[in-house]
Amino acid sequence: MKKTTLINHRLSEVIAMMGHKDTITIADSGLPIPKGVERIDLALTRGIPSFLDTLRAVLSELNIEEAIVASEMKEVSPNIYDEVKEIIGDVPVREVSHEELKAMTRESMAVVRTGEYTSYCNIILKSGVVF
Repeated sequence: MKKTTLINHRLSEVIAMMGHKDTITIADSGLPIPKGVERIDLALTRGIPSFLDTLRAVLSELNIEEAIVASEMKEVSPNIYDEVKEIIGDVPVREVSHEELKAMTRESMAVVRTGEYTSYCNIILKSGVVF
C-alpha cells in the first residue's frame, strides 16, 4: 500500500503522467466538465471531500509553478481564496474570469470533481519541475 498522502489510484496515475506545464483542475461540485476531458469524480456528498482537502492532497504529490483561479473566488469566497494562497505559498496565482477558467479546463489532463458546495472553488494547477 502507498505510504504517501494521496491514495486515489487514478488521481495518482494522472499526476505521475504530468509533464512540465501540464495542467489539472480541482473543481467544486458544480463546475461543468468539458467533453473529452477526463473526469475524476471524488464527490461523495455535500462538502465531502472538500475543495481545500483535495487541494492539499494533490499538492502532496504535485509540484506546481502556477495556480489559476477565477477572480470571482476572491470576491465571493474570500476565506477560501485566502486559504488557497496560504496552502500554495509562494506560487504565483493568476486570476481570470470564471468563463475564461471554464474554457481553460479544456486543456487540463483531468478535472477532479469534489463535493465542495462553495461558489467558485475551482483551481487550475500548472505542473512545475522538481529540479
